[in-house]
Amino acid sequence: MAGLDKNIPLPTEITLHQASKVLEVSFADGKTFKLPCEFLRVHSPSAEVRGHGPGQETLQTGKKDVGILAVEPVGQYAVQFKFSDGHDTGIYSWDLLYDYGLKQEAMWRDYLQRLEKAGASRDA
Repeated sequence: MAGLDKNIPLPTEITLHQASKVLEVSFADGKTFKLPCEFLRVHSPSAEVRGHGPGQETLQTGKKDVGILAVEPVGQYAVQFKFSDGHDTGIYSWDLLYDYGLKQEAMWRDYLQRLEKAGASRDA
């Protein structure tokens, strides 16, 4: 895992909204991102999802109702989530969460297009 980008602000607050299945992350620069649990799950930085190289990604399907059961700190630089579907291997650095917040709309559009192309569904 690369070191933290000094240009990325640190998070000031992380709130897990269980009912709406949204993780809210506020950063020191005043930006706040609301990242749905499903979004975080299907974009997990784990090898299981990303593969071990370009083109080896595994399309995650049926994750519409997935939630986060626990948020565990990883040192001073990241968090790890325990998802309700049993997935718990992705480490989400502050840089990654910030990047996901900035690119969320485009990443989600791309994911939905890949699902459609594969004839797959968000439903379990």
